Amino acid sequence: MPLSLSIPTLRTERLVLRAPEAADFEHVAAFFADEVRSTGFAGPLDRNEAWRWYASMIGHWALRGYGFWIVDTKDGETVGMVGLWYPDGWPEPELGWVMFAAGEGKGYAFEAAVEARRYAYETLGFRTLSSNIFPGNERSIALAERMGAFHEKTYENVSHGTELVFRHPEPEVAA
Repeated sequence: MPLSLSIPTLRTERLVLRAPEAADFEHVAAFFADEVRSTGFAGPLDRNEAWRWYASMIGHWALRGYGFWIVDTKDGETVGMVGLWYPDGWPEPELGWVMFAAGEGKGYAFEAAVEARRYAYETLGFRTLSSNIFPGNERSIALAERMGAFHEKTYENVSHGTELVFRHPEPEVAA
């Protein structure tokens, strides 16, 4: 039986979180080609590796029923990716975010991540979430803390090595 995707569209005051499309790959490839910016997301990756990551991210929706959304401004500018990720071998689902160069420093990551977390809690019924962040990724640490998450532990990720686990507040506290 073929797998089918049903990816909801989420909206915030300034953003639209939508299903990935083929044309979005150029943004993903550019992000992963940037050695400095992609380090916090296990990059850099060459174009072939970035394609495989992008395809697996889309496939995650079919296998788990949730995944990463592409983040656009309401005027249609693609500014990043935010979503829920739970690959094989990870201890639990993760809330993650990436802002492309055009989306940095505008509060979009916070706005989109709060909406993705709300969806995880209210629609999917999650009772907890974590965000796994590489040591030294101060911008992501600051974002997690701004969202009310706290550093719970350090662990060895099966594919990324040492990461910091930031625990998000439970649904009742996060609301």
